[in-house]
Amino acid sequence: MSWIENQSDEDKKMQQNVKELGKVPKHLAIIMDGNGRWAQNKSMPRVAGHKFGIESVREIVRASSNIGIQYLTLYAFSIENWNRPQIEVKGLMSLLEIYLKKEIDELNLNNVKITTIGKTSSLPHKVQTLLYKAIDKTKDNEGMNLVLALSYSGRWDIMRTVQMIALDVRRGKISPEDINEDYFTSQLQTAGMPDPDLMIRTSGENRISNFYLWELAYSEIYITEKLWPEFKKADLYEALSDFANRERRFGKTSAQLFNEEQTNEIQKTSYLQRVLDAIKK
Repeated sequence: MSWIENQSDEDKKMQQNVKELGKVPKHLAIIMDGNGRWAQNKSMPRVAGHKFGIESVREIVRASSNIGIQYLTLYAFSIENWNRPQIEVKGLMSLLEIYLKKEIDELNLNNVKITTIGKTSSLPHKVQTLLYKAIDKTKDNEGMNLVLALSYSGRWDIMRTVQMIALDVRRGKISPEDINEDYFTSQLQTAGMPDPDLMIRTSGENRISNFYLWELAYSEIYITEKLWPEFKKADLYEALSDFANRERRFGKTSAQLFNEEQTNEIQKTSYLQRVLDAIKK
């Protein structure tokens, strides 16, 4: 099924309203929280919440792709989640397996490229096999990058990076003076990805839960009270609209940003004038 061709007129209108605001995040990261609580509120087992949460995953992946987001990271399973009751962990792994089996063809058809971050060697063998099959099948796609954070934690990735750099120093490949922010970033599992512009967390919790500790340094954060199974594309568009109306300063002042914008406009006008003058000649 083509996601673009099967959009409703209402959905197209909502997307257009967001795009007209002028700022769609290049990289959107989501902490999908609240599946268990949603299920408990309905007197259902926690695993049922994760099952219903997959419906939200489907809807948000499609909407993100259609609106032009280039990278979508879903924090699906943290290293700390292994400490949850085994029945819930097994249920989550089973649902992940089902998702990879059912969705891969549709994701591939819609030009989505699947990648993963995390200690994936900890995943069940069957899940690893399906995951890497999906990655290989979609590796040449040029549409949205769907990044699945599985058995992932920000501290783990930072510690892993420090160990790798320390080994390179010991082996004489680099010197301590060569280690800077750019080099450190290039050794993280997210190397080559832009930092998230926006991070959404559902369920109203005001914390980042060991997610993208390095990468979220200047990301905008949007918290919604909705639990993940309740979070749908209308909620996504609302979050994107909120993001578009924010001023991202990256440590600078509003006045500095204004002056930079004015300078850029002057440079663009000057360049266009030079092009026109060259054409006239």
